[in-house]
Amino acid sequence: MTTTSAAATPAPAAASPLSLEVRPDGVAVVTYDVPGEAVNTLKPTFTGDLERIAGQIASNPLIKAAILVSGKADTWIAGADIEMLKGVATAAEAEAMCRAGHEAILRIVRSPKPIVAAIHGAALGGGLEVALACHARVLSDDRKTVLGLPEVQLGLLPGINGLQRLAERAGLKAALDHGLTGKNMRPSKARQLGVADDVVPAAILREMAAALALKLARVEAGPPFRPKRASAPKLDSAALTRAALERNPIGRALLFQQAARQTRKKTGGHYPAPERIIDVLRTYAEKGFEASKEVEARAFGELVASSTAHRLMELFFATNAMKKDTGVDDPAVQPRKVEKIAMIGAGLMGAGIAYVSLNAGISVRLRDRDDASIGRGLKYVADILGERVKKKQLTPLERDEKLALLTATTDGSGLRSADLVIEAVFEELAVKQAVLRDVEQHGKDGVIFASNTSSIPISRIAAASKRPENVVGMHYFSPVHKMPLLEVIQTEATSPEVVATAVAVGKRQGKTVIVVNDGVGFYTSRILGPYMNEASWLLAEGVAVEQVDAALVAWGWPVGPLALLDEVGIDVAAHVGPIMLEAFGDRLAPPPTMARLVSDDRRGRKNERGMYLYGAAAKKKGKGKHADESVYGVLGLPVPRAKDGPPVPIEEIQLRCSLQLVNEALHCLGEGILRSPRDGDIGAIFGLGFPPFRGGPFRYVDGLGAAEVLRRIEIYERRFGKRWTPAPALVEAARTGKPFYG
Repeated sequence: MTTTSAAATPAPAAASPLSLEVRPDGVAVVTYDVPGEAVNTLKPTFTGDLERIAGQIASNPLIKAAILVSGKADTWIAGADIEMLKGVATAAEAEAMCRAGHEAILRIVRSPKPIVAAIHGAALGGGLEVALACHARVLSDDRKTVLGLPEVQLGLLPGINGLQRLAERAGLKAALDHGLTGKNMRPSKARQLGVADDVVPAAILREMAAALALKLARVEAGPPFRPKRASAPKLDSAALTRAALERNPIGRALLFQQAARQTRKKTGGHYPAPERIIDVLRTYAEKGFEASKEVEARAFGELVASSTAHRLMELFFATNAMKKDTGVDDPAVQPRKVEKIAMIGAGLMGAGIAYVSLNAGISVRLRDRDDASIGRGLKYVADILGERVKKKQLTPLERDEKLALLTATTDGSGLRSADLVIEAVFEELAVKQAVLRDVEQHGKDGVIFASNTSSIPISRIAAASKRPENVVGMHYFSPVHKMPLLEVIQTEATSPEVVATAVAVGKRQGKTVIVVNDGVGFYTSRILGPYMNEASWLLAEGVAVEQVDAALVAWGWPVGPLALLDEVGIDVAAHVGPIMLEAFGDRLAPPPTMARLVSDDRRGRKNERGMYLYGAAAKKKGKGKHADESVYGVLGLPVPRAKDGPPVPIEEIQLRCSLQLVNEALHCLGEGILRSPRDGDIGAIFGLGFPPFRGGPFRYVDGLGAAEVLRRIEIYERRFGKRWTPAPALVEAARTGKPFYG
């Protein structure tokens, strides 16, 4: 139990997030608790508050040591206030902020009395940097406790020497790994790397941290306080080898060369933050801590002011706003309680939806037509959970608890108790309507029926329903356990309560959810169609398969459109194409050559006959993806010569495909398919891989200017005709000059 000493310094002003109280044993408990907010972030006042608290610790003779704790239940410090960073106007202002942070954090480092971080919950970004500046760290063993430096995901780098201090304790490789990926570090890993001095149950966290602080005060008394590591990590042979290499100049050079090469391959040069992170750590390794601080401050200023960071921060704000969006406009509408889902279809999509559901603690009844199909679905779920156990993200007991929520059947048993039924059966209207009728006949009264279709309008499926108000679309993306987006589709008949329920279930499953209005292709499939269609036209014009894909990857897409066509399935695209053509006419007309691929039984990766080689033929060619040159013969085209450049300029390849998607997104907004530009950008980035640093279709138009985008599209319209008809929403935006984000 803690008490406030009578000799303690007067309490700070009520508005200050940092407060101090002194225990009878001489340990000062410094609590960081931002008033009125659910989580702690570093505010603009942090440097001044820290200066004041550090002064109290140093000057109060009753204080022997201190522990830094959080006043929040499940968060330590979750990084800097992003709103504060977004508001920084210039690189010089950001650089000055960084330098002020450097000076402030030295008050912890140079404290004459030990300060121990007692961490329960997330210590991320600036939070971890503060913890690393402390003289020791004790972590709770709770699953909510994670460490990480996620700044790179916002186009930034750690700004208060967190990279260097992580390298001091865990080595250069670990600092590069966590700095460049932003991935989390669990308590057990933190202890293994020497980042955590101890890991204890949450119930005794403060007492153990206080005991360590007092021990350090006895052992290492005298300013400036420089404690030794409380418990040096035990390194295995591989770790010892890495450590030896890092101490060797040649080994360090190889480490940084490899990091730079892999980073450039991953980012394509579009994201400057990873390269600046490497610069900081290379300078630290070669010239020391002080020199690296200078590099860090200049890089921090440059990155905060960059357009890349602004787009990524806007994306961060958008996803946070969507967490509060119920999907309906009426705040009085509440979602239904969903305790059990019936999943009809145990293929990759159905099994994936089953997995994310039971992982959210929802019971799942998985149904398919035969035992073999059920067996494959169950194995798929078990394999995902097994992989998580292998990575120590789950214990075997937790895996078994999740699997216990999953049952399977080949008949209608168990359907009656389901609150929500999701179908992921073959993409045929008659098949889906038959499933719907069966569910309404054998399911509970008023059960919600959700279709995972990617193209068939939900209203057509709902035409077979006795209760169309309970029919909704829930369009997941493959692989379901990795892809973050869920597209919820509402018809004119879908009740707001059903929409809110679908959104709530999606959020429980860990998805970012957008709600769109019904129509052919909805939003994501619809805008993907013109993008892939234009790639087919380029192929018909003699551009090589690899040239099309390489150009789009260089523009920032994660995979090229023709490689994606193989993944989706040429047969699937051929099935959806006529539906889109019927709805949107010549704008989505494919080149006549594409029908020949279907006639040649080319379905893509699934039957190892597509745009690229697979299986033995691919292995024979060696590493990397290789186009199947027989495609050109099927299309009636000459095989492009490798030494020749593309017959169409690379920039034109990039813009023709990407602007087709952008233009279709604008059509969707104008037609009311989208609720907002925000949803359109989130859907394109999280569902299709639109380059995040470009902000999404609508941010892209705002950045380039609607008039300039229209000018480019009209050039292509004059060259290629109706498929380049500009969206009325774009024409209007160009006329008025009003941006989509006001």
